[in-house]
Amino acid sequence: MTDHLTTVAGVAVDTRHWIGGRRVASTDTFTDVSPIDGSTLGEISRGTGTEAAQAVAAAKAAFPAWAATSRAERARILHAIADGVEKRLEDLAVVETHDNGALLRSHRRGVMPRVAHNFRFFADRLLTLDHEDFETRGHTNRVGWDPAGPCVLITPWNAPLMLATWKVAPALAAGNTVVLKPAEWSPLTASLLADIAAAAGLPAGVLNVVQGYGAEIGDALTSHPDVRRISFTGSVPTAKRIAASAAANLTPLSLELGGKSPLLVFADADLDLAVDLAVEQYDNAGQVCLAATRLLVEEPIAEEFTRRFVEKASGLRQGDPRDEATDIGPTIHPRQLEKIDGFVRRAIAAGARAVVGGHREGDRYYAPTLLTEVAQDSEIVQEEVFGPVLTLQTFTTEEEAVRLADDTRFGLAATLATGDRERAERVTARLVAGTVWVNCFFVRDLRAPFGGSRHSGVGREGGTWSFDFYCDLKNTVTAPKGWKDHG
Repeated sequence: MTDHLTTVAGVAVDTRHWIGGRRVASTDTFTDVSPIDGSTLGEISRGTGTEAAQAVAAAKAAFPAWAATSRAERARILHAIADGVEKRLEDLAVVETHDNGALLRSHRRGVMPRVAHNFRFFADRLLTLDHEDFETRGHTNRVGWDPAGPCVLITPWNAPLMLATWKVAPALAAGNTVVLKPAEWSPLTASLLADIAAAAGLPAGVLNVVQGYGAEIGDALTSHPDVRRISFTGSVPTAKRIAASAAANLTPLSLELGGKSPLLVFADADLDLAVDLAVEQYDNAGQVCLAATRLLVEEPIAEEFTRRFVEKASGLRQGDPRDEATDIGPTIHPRQLEKIDGFVRRAIAAGARAVVGGHREGDRYYAPTLLTEVAQDSEIVQEEVFGPVLTLQTFTTEEEAVRLADDTRFGLAATLATGDRERAERVTARLVAGTVWVNCFFVRDLRAPFGGSRHSGVGREGGTWSFDFYCDLKNTVTAPKGWKDHG
């Protein structure tokens, strides 16, 4: 690393903030460490309230011109950003793998192409976003979407760039300006995104990226009176702090939070499919908010399901995420590894049995784990672990399955395996979840709403719902009389 530039696997990354179209350094830094081997990736500018204020000021100054920019021009620039992502796809994939430990093959084939798609989808959706006209006693109502203003977007570490652009793309498409604050454990690809956006012709100040540790900069951003929208993906405790901070200004919030999602497996399900769905929950080392970590299996098939699950899970290869043969990479950070291990150790001490895993693999990895003999009110069933740890419980009736599935404070997602269409309709209607998958998992269409119920979040984004959030909806009512002839 030289000055404010670090090199990750041959890719140069600027470690400073991006504010008002230029790089800005802080007087202090924090160390970004790779979860693969603990090596230092760079010393990142550690922002405070000063940089937060600068970024919001830049976004506020850039807002009028960007809001007045035509839809066609905004869409053109978003497509140009997508082009830039595709040109630098390999750089982005390699840097993100080193930064957050997710599989390189997944970044190359799925995640980074999805980043480009985020920009293209919302660019195209903008151009088809029509006003809704309707009449009331001869008066015409026209509903439209006005850009709201500067938006603060705070994103997590488990899918850094994909989840950032899921917010950035619609916010920009709507005509807003953005201050993006990425997670401190995975800050690098957000810096690359700033370079890509600038090269695509995005005007200075429309996208700003500030780095820093949690509340040190987050509180200053979320409490700023000039911020018009806040979108956050992360934990429930942090969301409560953000909500309290935003309350003084009544700043609208979109919160996508934790999950403790169930996978319900009925005796009439395709058992091989059900086992595949269950093992898939170990994706990204279990660091997926949507993961169905609670396996609920109908009693008659529980023994056979468990046998097949153990056989398949035991074949997973854990190791270096840069290796094409690896199925599960490292945990993001030693603190997260300690947290996961603590959950499992406490569960076993309380009577749970580890039929798979249940232990660390060195100081970077946690073995894929399945715990049985767990109580419904136990910590391991009720609280989000955010690691490769699943629990298995059995049920005897459909009523019991639904009761167990809904018996947590969360409601982000649910997965259902059954061969009975009528049962699928009955059960999904009673599940408390923002998304329900039937005989599949993680199929996401950007036209659909996304978000959680209960403590899993507030609001929905995706498709038109994103524009509803990132805009101020306006209804204009026009009378049929009172017009003067200027002809």
